[in-house]
Amino acid sequence: MALTLPDLPLPATDEDTPYCVIAKHRANPGQCEALVARMLEDLEATRLETGCLQFHIHRDRSDPDLVVIYEIWRNIDALKSHFGEAYVKKFVADAGEYEPGGMETQWLEMLSPYAKGRDS
Repeated sequence: MALTLPDLPLPATDEDTPYCVIAKHRANPGQCEALVARMLEDLEATRLETGCLQFHIHRDRSDPDLVVIYEIWRNIDALKSHFGEAYVKKFVADAGEYEPGGMETQWLEMLSPYAKGRDS
């Protein structure tokens, strides 16, 4: 089964903070390492996109088949642009090999002012 990209909830008209999402991917048993390796192939390309402010891949400490991605995008248009990238479309096509169903997403409204993370 191929992964499908979600519909993006629109930000409020007065929202001026970055567009944030948490994407949860459940790997097939024994496929988590391969799924993470596949995700890491696209990490730098994603981080180099103009609208990408932060993009981090995590594994749940108590559920080793669950991979969680935390993303911060300049705005909804930046995330839409990301979904249009050829390498993202390729990942979506490839993901079915590693995960049995669609990803679960949480769309977050950033309530605090955005602050760039520390380098150290």
